[in-house]
Amino acid sequence: MDYPARRRQSIVDTLGGDGPDALLVRSATNVTYLTGFSGDSTSLLLARDRALIVSDSRYTEQIAEECPGLDAAIRPPAQAPLGFLAATIRAFGVRSLGIESDHVTVTEYEALRHELPAVEWRLECNRVESLRAVKDDGEIAAIREAVAIAERAFTAFRALLCPDDREKELHDEMESLVRRAGGKCSSFPPIVAVGARAALPHAPPSDKSIGEGDHVLIDWGASGRFYKSDLTRVLAIRNISPKLQEVYGVVLRAQAAALRALRPGAVAKDVDAEARAVIARAGFGDFFGHGLGHGIGLEVHEAPSLRATSEAVLQPGNVVTVEPGIYLPGWGGVRIEDDVLITPDGYEVLTSAPKELASMVVLAE
Repeated sequence: MDYPARRRQSIVDTLGGDGPDALLVRSATNVTYLTGFSGDSTSLLLARDRALIVSDSRYTEQIAEECPGLDAAIRPPAQAPLGFLAATIRAFGVRSLGIESDHVTVTEYEALRHELPAVEWRLECNRVESLRAVKDDGEIAAIREAVAIAERAFTAFRALLCPDDREKELHDEMESLVRRAGGKCSSFPPIVAVGARAALPHAPPSDKSIGEGDHVLIDWGASGRFYKSDLTRVLAIRNISPKLQEVYGVVLRAQAAALRALRPGAVAKDVDAEARAVIARAGFGDFFGHGLGHGIGLEVHEAPSLRATSEAVLQPGNVVTVEPGIYLPGWGGVRIEDDVLITPDGYEVLTSAPKELASMVVLAE
């Protein structure tokens, strides 16, 4: 199945009418999505009757290998990048051209307009990203593999823990384990936060050792060739303290409530509200300060967003994180995060790493 060609056709089907005749794709992620190309510094011109990838000689062979059958315009070394792009657009012969306003600087936009005064420019926002929010079968398979890589890394991570291990050492080790488990790299810098430092949702790694706390929060993910995963688990150190039992139980119930609300047609803010209500009823409403989750795919944060202000309507093929949390200054924090596929009749949790607290004890004597 040529998934990139199908995606290009889906975009082409939205062109014309009140929209532009063609689209200039400048986001490296969107170029990857529509072509399968894994490099950078490359654009895509997309019209109803033609697609043209615009790059430079560093990528001539790579484009031929990764994008068979796709026409390419390769910039010669002596020509400036924007000048070559303008000349290529001129030769492409379109009257109106959409340009990704989120991915073009003002300087680039003004330079292109100056070079091409006869072109009617249309500022575009989220045309490709909206399509990316609904994953096709190839993308879902790639995310499943990214989840499997992350979970293999986590199994190895748990097995090697020692009381003297420090957050920074474990941060670095998780990155290495993801690669050894088959990942290209981590989806993002892993978070390893011990005890009171787990009250920082995005705690940077420190020299604190895990033996100094009663729990440790680990947020990590794996990037396959293109697609990513994102998980969070909390491990109890030596035993389960009463406070950890209480807070963890609330977060787990909040996640379960949110999962039950996931289905096609559900409004994102309503799903967020289900988890938030559980946490508020338990008296921790002031300590859940972030959204419930976000879409995941080529990027670790993409549409749709699950937050209190999001009007997004969930569709089959959305893949989202569900990650409620409670963060108590001076004590620590708990976040439980899974990657979830919206199916035609509900949802499927793609992650399988254990999360019942009794199974999360490490370094027990």
